[in-house]
Amino acid sequence: MEKENKNKYISVMYKLYTSASDGKKELIEETADGDPFVFVSALGMTLDAFESHIVPLNVGEAFDFTLPPADAYGEYEPTGKQAVPRNIFEINGKLDSRFIYEGAVVPLASPDGARFNGTIVEIGKETVTVDINHPLAGKSLNFVGSVIESREATNDEVRDALNQITGCGGGCGGCGGGSCDGCGSKGEGCGGCK
Repeated sequence: MEKENKNKYISVMYKLYTSASDGKKELIEETADGDPFVFVSALGMTLDAFESHIVPLNVGEAFDFTLPPADAYGEYEPTGKQAVPRNIFEINGKLDSRFIYEGAVVPLASPDGARFNGTIVEIGKETVTVDINHPLAGKSLNFVGSVIESREATNDEVRDALNQITGCGGGCGGCGGGSCDGCGSKGEGCGGCK
């Protein structure tokens, strides 16, 4: 019996809404005409609950579903908003206002090296308040759209998607062997290949 490939190449056009405080839907994201959202399933490229709604659909099928916060980006955690010393955002004693401003999303790292993004909420004289909650934390997400393409992914598409996830520019020979020269920020490879 032939093994079934779990990875599907899927493209969708959609509008993403959240509920505004007055109960009306607020459009927060939309795919542009001719530029669908494309992903390969079962690789962690999208929210699991989003995939579970989209993967079973056929080309041309419409969808309209809502994910509660628990199935999307989680509940908003007040402890995720913290004031940190301003000097960690300074270079030569000054903030670079091109990158550090209220509303900016900035890459951060914990003391143990874990990387994550934070949103600058407030810039004070001594501290900068950063919110590490996902911008959509605590919100229900309503996806409305249709499936443009849905088929079994090729090995090349799976490899390319994995390279996109790991940040490998594709110079790894698929990360299954060969040289990783040019992959990673220090030439260390993507995901441990050497």
